[in-house]
Amino acid sequence: MPTYAELKENRRQFLATTSLTVTEFEQLLAAFREVYETRYPTTLTQAGQPRCRRVGGGRKARLATVEDKLLFILMYQKTYPIQTVQGLAFRLSQSRTNELIHDLMPLLNEALTQMGHAPERDPAAFPKSGATLGLPPALLIDGTERRRQRPKNPEKRRENYSGKKKPTPIKT
Repeated sequence: MPTYAELKENRRQFLATTSLTVTEFEQLLAAFREVYETRYPTTLTQAGQPRCRRVGGGRKARLATVEDKLLFILMYQKTYPIQTVQGLAFRLSQSRTNELIHDLMPLLNEALTQMGHAPERDPAAFPKSGATLGLPPALLIDGTERRRQRPKNPEKRRENYSGKKKPTPIKT
């Protein structure tokens, strides 16, 4: 089971797993911890009821620390595996993995919003968001080529020829 304490020692593996450096993770961790402790105070249970036992009593959690919870949700966001595979990586059942994803995702979004790094959902607001840093927005279009019958006219053939394959495709 990957843990934050183990992964932070190997920076390359940490970056490949979370898409963040250890420094960036720790900055996000501070905001995530604040949101987590606000949502789940130690005086209440996860269900929001007053505690009968002291903190730490009862069954031990697989993701015991806030760092491991943040690592769990970042790994899910980065790789987006099916929940069974995510659960296997952290030794959790699929149903518990599903619960954790639904519990932690809003916390991650709130932490990112507090830090000012929330994803822009409105395409019209993107140029004003500062993400382009004063540069005019670039337009990237992903396309594919579909096969078509090769034209008899050499001029039309040249217009449609991609240069990388023998067929004369239509670019869509």
